[in-house]
Amino acid sequence: MPGFSDKAIVIDGKGHLLGRLAAVVAKTILQGNKVVVVHAEQLNISGNFFRAKLKYLAFLRKRCNVNPARGPFHFRAPNKIFWRTVRGMLPHKTERGKDALRRLKTYDGCPPPYDRRKKVVVPGSLRLLCLKPGRKYCQLGRLSHEVGWKYQQVVRTLETKRKVKQILRLRTIKSLRKVTRETREKVAKMTKPYDALIQSYGFK
Repeated sequence: MPGFSDKAIVIDGKGHLLGRLAAVVAKTILQGNKVVVVHAEQLNISGNFFRAKLKYLAFLRKRCNVNPARGPFHFRAPNKIFWRTVRGMLPHKTERGKDALRRLKTYDGCPPPYDRRKKVVVPGSLRLLCLKPGRKYCQLGRLSHEVGWKYQQVVRTLETKRKVKQILRLRTIKSLRKVTRETREKVAKMTKPYDALIQSYGFK
């Protein structure tokens, strides 16, 4: 990962394993870097879905016996589940850990202005490189939806709109570049006779 920088590192969470990416992000923010993780709902968890769901439901049942209203309060949204995973890898009760946690931002989908930012991947955390072919895995977004997250369809709709807008923007940029190239070629053809005339008179 890059060294100290004021500009945030934008990581596309799609296809990454939850725990491995959390470990890399925790180390990076402790070193003083700002990190933004988008597409948290597309993070993967190794193991089949049913096993992951049973483990998370058992985690949700952990409440205060004296007064359950006192908490702890468990997150359902994918971005907050990832945030909590990273927090568990930090000394979050010390000032150093608190400062590091402030440098982390997580999002479901890809909201602006990060939709136009260049995103990076972490090869050491990619499912395709870490899991053997044929191994079972599940998506964090599906798990969150099963345990009470209500915005899966909203995020999908917004992502579809974002992709359509991006395609239209790229088409516009492509057409503008084509017009610019054609204009330059026309200008070059128009000025070619004059260039030859100027050179015949000895001017440079």
